[in-house]
Amino acid sequence: MAASTGSRTNWPNVVTVLSAAILIAAEVFGAAFAGGWALANLFELGETAVYVLQAIFFVLGMFVMVAFVRAAMRVEPFTSRG
Repeated sequence: MAASTGSRTNWPNVVTVLSAAILIAAEVFGAAFAGGWALANLFELGETAVYVLQAIFFVLGMFVMVAFVRAAMRVEPFTSRG
């Protein structure tokens, strides 16, 4: 049987990045929802504006999370050769 020369999953790095992503996502999305609520109420924009601002901040939070995970994967690669 021939030895595999493909890449191997580096599980400690995967767990590290996913754990950090969960923690940071909780903060980012919590801030998005709280920020939408706070701004809409500060400027007395109404209940619909609360949901609109929360949705906008949620989408911005998604971009932040994608950027974080991509950067983290460069520092902590998920796969290694050999």
